[in-house]
Amino acid sequence: MYCPNCAQPNVDSALTCSRCGASLPTQMYASSSTPAAYEKVDNNLVWAILATLFCCLPTGIVAIVYAAQVDSKVSAGDVAGARQSARNAATWSWVSLGLGLLFILLYFGLVAFSIGLSG
Repeated sequence: MYCPNCAQPNVDSALTCSRCGASLPTQMYASSSTPAAYEKVDNNLVWAILATLFCCLPTGIVAIVYAAQVDSKVSAGDVAGARQSARNAATWSWVSLGLGLLFILLYFGLVAFSIGLSG
């Protein structure tokens, strides 16, 4: 089990953290498996990949990196960190989508402008 204060791994039966001495939550040492293992946090990986492929590569890669962090944080017991990484992945996916649409509109605007100049 991980300490919610300093993230130090501790024995499941520990009442206090071995590093900082903070008291550990009582529901976590009731069983050998942590409740965080049962927590489901959507990692938004599909949206991050789609945003990378079809919208904007640099910001899509950032979204993929955040999405890849979610499952490992959940398995480590850091559900709050996993939710934050999932939110960051979703945010960067939306940023990627917005930039992709902006570039498409800019491209077609410049094409229309150049056709207007030549014709």
